[in-house]
Amino acid sequence: MLSKNKIKLIHTLERKKERDELGVFLVEGRKMVEEALGSGFEIDLLACTEEFAFNHPQLPDKTKELVVADAESIRKASLQKNPQNVLAIVRQPKARPTLFPESELVLALDFIQDPGNLGTIMRIADWFGIQTIVCSSNTVDVYNPKVIQATMGAIFRVQTHYTDLPEYLKKLDPQIPVYGAFLDGENIYAKDLSPRGVLVMGNEGNGISEEVERLVTCKISIPSFSSGKGSESLNVAVATAICCSEFKRKSY
Repeated sequence: MLSKNKIKLIHTLERKKERDELGVFLVEGRKMVEEALGSGFEIDLLACTEEFAFNHPQLPDKTKELVVADAESIRKASLQKNPQNVLAIVRQPKARPTLFPESELVLALDFIQDPGNLGTIMRIADWFGIQTIVCSSNTVDVYNPKVIQATMGAIFRVQTHYTDLPEYLKKLDPQIPVYGAFLDGENIYAKDLSPRGVLVMGNEGNGISEEVERLVTCKISIPSFSSGKGSESLNVAVATAICCSEFKRKSY
């Protein structure tokens, strides 16, 4: 069974400070743990029920420590409202150099605060074959448990980099277009879009910051087709999906 110390350790991973100090993050649920097992990420601890262990005989070779526990112990350790039968402590990958776009589209996120939005954006990036997301230093931590769950496994396929976003954009080759999503930008459906470049999505309430806006070379907008007053704006994850779809459609 899971010891009290291990349960306590798992609970500390709700906090960024502890995650950073230990260099790990928490993954919960059958699908997410199976994604971790097949990802090549190092797994420090995997706790599961006998049934899960029986159905996954390769577990002893995939994790440094395997704990077979009863459902109640896993429930006590879980950070989820509806715990499943397995959770894992996964080692964060080593930091990689921040990547600049060569022939692909890179997503840049400016102060995205909501964990669900970040996780969903990562899932969207994965769907559209976007492998790199550059996050401003004040964007929510990618290893936040709520972000992890919202990625639905994309955390293991999409690279994220935290950096000073204005400095990153300043270092780009001048020929690389920097697109930014604005309410007053050019109609994305009527705009020629390059398959290579950076697409900046802004904060949920305030949009793209002024400092980043000055470095955007092409402002784009998703037009509203509402016949009435309509909504003032779209959720940032929804807007990201629409923009990514249009970029990919025009480069197809």
